[in-house]
Amino acid sequence: MIRISGLSFKYDGGREEALKNIDMTVCRGDFLGVIGSSGAGKTTLLHAINGIIPHHFHGDYYGSVEVNGSDTVDNKPEQLAGTVGSVRQDFESQMVSSVVEDEILFGLENFSVPRDEIEKRMTDALDKTGIRNLRERNIATLSGGQKQKVAISAIIALMPDVLVLDEPTGELDPQSSRQIFQLLRELNEKHGITIVVVEQKIMLLCEFAGNLAVMDRGRVILNGPVSEVLKSSREMESAGVNCPRVVTLADRLRDENLYMGPVPVNISEAEKMVRSITL
Repeated sequence: MIRISGLSFKYDGGREEALKNIDMTVCRGDFLGVIGSSGAGKTTLLHAINGIIPHHFHGDYYGSVEVNGSDTVDNKPEQLAGTVGSVRQDFESQMVSSVVEDEILFGLENFSVPRDEIEKRMTDALDKTGIRNLRERNIATLSGGQKQKVAISAIIALMPDVLVLDEPTGELDPQSSRQIFQLLRELNEKHGITIVVVEQKIMLLCEFAGNLAVMDRGRVILNGPVSEVLKSSREMESAGVNCPRVVTLADRLRDENLYMGPVPVNISEAEKMVRSITL
């Protein structure tokens, strides 16, 4: 699906490489969370996946990124948009219409979707995101979470294989943040869309993502199943990533030889861990 080989990139005028010799693969159907401190290279990595780098942001580019076997250097973002759908961190800035259905229609018409397919694609996208009832609403009247769902609807109406999102919950409250990740899980599990999401809320990634990549100073220092990556909690913390408290508790219990089981990634697993050492 996505194969990144020896990828390094330095922006024009930049003093250091934003990405440094990255090798990683995202398989079809994966749900990958990407986390790291500010300036770690997370957004730059997404831009390399969707082709914004090197076509819109220029600089010294080495290595390759292939999506479905096609090198992004040979395909501009507009060409990749049918395969890789992107939702930016400032998702409202990518909206071009005032009404929900017009926002979704804009992308479909610009990508020359046959007219007899447009209605079905629009209703399918609205149904998948659970906002069919908002179809005729003015976007300015929606909540932050609803606007985020509109942005996602507009992208998935194009039927991409991959959805990349840059901190989609950054401006949302905890309840709305959870709703967005529940939606991403549904798109991933029920509709087979590969998800690559940059997110700073580690507990959301622990609960919803299948794999986790930790970035530090332009490098991917850890990458694998969430439970495996969390075993390197001290390395994560040295990279500026705060681990969940349940992981910190597991580390302390392990240091005292009180618990040697799997790393808990949520509250229910933490409860099982505590019960295992108190029985």
